Amino acid sequence: MEVAKVLDAKGTACPMPVVKTKKAIEEIGSGDILEIHATDKGSKSDLTAWAKSGGHELVDQAEEDGVFKFWIKKA
Repeated sequence: MEVAKVLDAKGTACPMPVVKTKKAIEEIGSGDILEIHATDKGSKSDLTAWAKSGGHELVDQAEEDGVFKFWIKKA
């Protein structure tokens, strides 16, 4: 999977991971993939809902050593 941009939102609490994701996704092209790293447990449901509401596609998600990783494809 080719990632256009990686966003480090580790150490931030709600709503910052979503706010930072919104800003970062505006900086990439349509169809590009944004990889997000977050430590806030709430980001799991927040980013999933945000991607869906914006028409973006949550391609994959994983958890690694307490870090949640998301791959969102821009609509």
